Amino acid sequence: MKTRIITSAVGLCVLAIVLSLFNTIVLDLVLSVICLMAVHEAFCAFGFTGKQIYLFAPFVPFVVLIMMSHNAAARSGVLLAAFAFVLYLCICVIWQHRTVDVGKLGGFLFLSSVVVLCFYCLIELKRMLPAEKYHNDAIFFVLLILCYAWGGDSAAYFAGRFFGKHKLAPTVSPNKTIEGAIGGVCGSVVLGVLATFIYHGTLPEAVTFGGQSIGGAIYFIVAVVGVIASVLGILGDLFASAVKRQVGIKDYGRIFPGHGGILDRFDSVMFIAPLVTIVVQWVFYEYLV
Repeated sequence: MKTRIITSAVGLCVLAIVLSLFNTIVLDLVLSVICLMAVHEAFCAFGFTGKQIYLFAPFVPFVVLIMMSHNAAARSGVLLAAFAFVLYLCICVIWQHRTVDVGKLGGFLFLSSVVVLCFYCLIELKRMLPAEKYHNDAIFFVLLILCYAWGGDSAAYFAGRFFGKHKLAPTVSPNKTIEGAIGGVCGSVVLGVLATFIYHGTLPEAVTFGGQSIGGAIYFIVAVVGVIASVLGILGDLFASAVKRQVGIKDYGRIFPGHGGILDRFDSVMFIAPLVTIVVQWVFYEYLV
């Protein structure tokens, strides 16, 4: 427990520094590095080694381009890069058809695509909500994603520890309980509403989210999204655990003492980030593009 708390405290400090540089290229590069580390964890999880590093290598330029895609010039090259990326991997399968397991490659690419989608959504928030027009709204929604995910995780952990009796998915994640899941939902909702209240209090005027007044309706939406997000966070956690069971590993990595790897820490974020980004585009800002 002590190790987990210390790791979390250090992580929050690093997060604060990164968010202070949100509107600079530093954020793009940091997200690129974190995303590539997660993809490499998936690469290793499916049993690939240094001899097959050529299967991981194309992710480096592709992920960097994706994380730069809030820039119009980078965005215009995504389609070409995606086509070149897929074509390259197909050639690798032909070239190394005796040694490349297409099943393992497919699993690696599937998990990696979920990871890239997750981090891309953070960049998409930056693109949709430029600071010169929307001030700190993009940063708020990134924090809201993390509040939903990690707040739900923490609440689920303590609720399950003190009240857990009924297993949620014993063959996939034996430690998860129904009581913990309920606590996680409550934690996501409470922390999401609290984050919105604090953000509202820091504004010079009582309006944000595209000029909408922050009132009961906004808080209600935040709470409802928190319920859905918490469920998706649990699904993300179970999905990552199911993959670990199939490939026979305990953790995806050891970069975070007491927590595991990038994928172990961000598994609950994987499906929440797309949900919040969609809600931002279709609810808070009326079909923002």
